[in-house]
Amino acid sequence: MTLKNGSSGLFTSPSIYANQVCFSCVFLICYGHNFKPSWRKNMINIGDHKQIPLFDQWGHLGEKCRKLIDDSWAGIFQKEILPELPVKALFPYFSDSTGRPTKDLHTVIGVLIFQQAFDLTDQETVLQLASNIQWHYALNIFNPSDIAAYMSLKTLWNNRNLIISNELDKVIFNSITEKLVNVFGVDTTQQRLDSVHIKSNMCKLGRIGIFSESINGFLNILNVKYPVQFGTVDEEIVKRYHSDKAVGCFSRVKPSESSKTLDTVSSDLYKLVTQFENDSEICKTKSYKILKRVLSEQCNVVDSVVTPKYKKEISSDSLQNPSDPDATYSGHKGQGFQAQIMETYTEDKQDTDLNIITYVEVEPAHKSDSNALIPALESVKEQKMLPEVVLADTLYGSDDNTQKANEMGVDIVSPVMGGSKESPLQSFNMSDNGTIQSCPQGHTPVKIRKKNDKYGASFNSETCNQCPMKDKCPAKAGKRYHYVNYSDKDLRISKRRLYEESPEFKDKYRYRSGVEATMSQYDRRTGVKHLRIRGLKSVRYCAVMKATALNIFRAAMVRIARNRAILGNLSTNFSPKLFIKIFKEFFDFFELRFYY
Repeated sequence: MTLKNGSSGLFTSPSIYANQVCFSCVFLICYGHNFKPSWRKNMINIGDHKQIPLFDQWGHLGEKCRKLIDDSWAGIFQKEILPELPVKALFPYFSDSTGRPTKDLHTVIGVLIFQQAFDLTDQETVLQLASNIQWHYALNIFNPSDIAAYMSLKTLWNNRNLIISNELDKVIFNSITEKLVNVFGVDTTQQRLDSVHIKSNMCKLGRIGIFSESINGFLNILNVKYPVQFGTVDEEIVKRYHSDKAVGCFSRVKPSESSKTLDTVSSDLYKLVTQFENDSEICKTKSYKILKRVLSEQCNVVDSVVTPKYKKEISSDSLQNPSDPDATYSGHKGQGFQAQIMETYTEDKQDTDLNIITYVEVEPAHKSDSNALIPALESVKEQKMLPEVVLADTLYGSDDNTQKANEMGVDIVSPVMGGSKESPLQSFNMSDNGTIQSCPQGHTPVKIRKKNDKYGASFNSETCNQCPMKDKCPAKAGKRYHYVNYSDKDLRISKRRLYEESPEFKDKYRYRSGVEATMSQYDRRTGVKHLRIRGLKSVRYCAVMKATALNIFRAAMVRIARNRAILGNLSTNFSPKLFIKIFKEFFDFFELRFYY
C-alpha cells in the first residue's frame, strides 16, 4: 500500500492492514487495562516504565482524586524517578538462571525509599505496599495483585541487606539526585555544608554499664556456643553477671559506691580476657573482641594489676554501648553518629526554586568537621556538581581546607577559627607581595626579609621602646632590632579576618543559616535523628535514603509552585486569538492523523 504522501505502507494489502489493526484494538480494549510492559532477564524482573502506554492505566480514578495524587510526591516519582531507578546495579547479586524470579526491582527500590521517607517499621511498610493507592500510583502498580503489590518480610529484609552491604544506597541517591537536577535545572554553583547528629537504637550507658553489658554479652555467647569453656568461668563472675537480674543491679549503684564497683567490674573483665586469650576460637568471637576493646580503652594494666582510667584519659572514640560498637562520643552532641549534608542554595529563594541535597556521608560522632569538606567536594565533583562557592561553619574553613578547595576552583566562605580575635598583622600596612610597609604608628621597617614562605621585618628598637602601643605590638625585642616574623599562613588568615568584617562577607554568609532549616526538615519529615537500627553501615543507609526522600518531597512542592505559576501566566496573557490558533492547530493535527 502506498500512502498519499508517497511513502510506503507497512503492509502491501489494505485488507491485511485492516485485519491487523482490528485484532490489535480488540486485544488492547479487552486486556489493555491489565497490561504492564515488563522485561525479564530470566529470573530478574524489571518493569518497562519508560514506555508510554496506549491507554490511561489510571483512568478509573476520579478527576479530583487523580489530580490530588498526581500533585503529590507520588506523581513526580512515577513520571521522573521510577523510569530512572538504577535497577541494573542489582543485577550482579541475582542469578539469571536459578532460583525464584525476583520482585520487580523498580518496586523493591521504591519501597525501600518510601520506608525511610515515612519512617515505617517493616510490618507497616508491607501493609502500605499492599493497600496504599499513593504508593501504587508512584510505583505504577495499576493492578494490585499479589505479584505486584505484595512483598514478604523476608524479601524486604534480604533486599535491604543487599543494598546496605554493597553500599548501593549511594548509587540510588546519586541517580535520583542527578535526575532531579536535570529536570528542574538546579543551579549547583552555590552550596552549603553542615552536619547533623544521629542516634542509633541504643541506650546511654555509664562506665559501669559498659563493663557489665560487655561481660554479660560475652557470657551469653560462651554459654550457648562453648558450654565446656563456660563451665570453667569463676562462679562468682557467673553469678554476678549471668543471672536474670544481674545486669540490672549495676544500674542501681549508689554514687558513693561507684568507684569500688568500677574496680570490681574492671577486675572481672580482665580475668575473662586473660583466661581465654589463648583460645583461638573464642578470640575470634565479636563479644570477646569487645571485652578486649573495653579493657584497652577503659583500664590501665601494669604488672597484671588492672586499674580504671580517669575520665579525662578515655578517648572520644571509645565504646559507648556493646550493642553498637560503631557509635562514638562527641563532647558537643553526645553519643552516636553524625551525617555530613551538603545542599544547593539560592539567594532570595522563590517557591519555584529547588534546593537539593547533593552529598550525604555518615561517620562516627567523634570525627571532626574539619576533615569532611574535601571528601564532600571530591564526591560532588564526580557527580559533575562541583560548586563555585561553599558556605560552612568555622571548623570546615581551616586554612588547609581553604587552600585545597581553592586548588579545585571552590571558594570557601566561613569564619576564621579563633573567634573574632584581631590578627596581629591586621593593623600593619602590607604591600601586595606580603611584606610590611609600615607599623600601625606609621614607622617603616629598617630591614625586610623573605625566605620561602617565611617573612620578617626589623624595626628600630629605640622607636619601638618609646611607642605607646608596645604592649600590644607583635614586634619582639632582639639583640639589634625589634622583629616581626610571620608566614604565608599568617598572612592568609589576616586577610580572611579583614574580609570577615566586610559587608560583602556578611551578605554572602547570611545564607548559611538556611541549612539549619534543612536539618530540621530532614528530621521532622523522615525521623533521621532517632533510628531503629544500629551499626555504621545501617545508619548510613537510613541517612542516605532519607535524604533521597527529602529531595523528592522538595521537588514535588516546587513542581506544584511552577505549575501554578504557569497557570497564572496563561490566565494573565490569555487572548481569544491565541485560543483559536491553538484549537486550529489541534484540529489540523487530528484531521491529518485520520486522513492517513
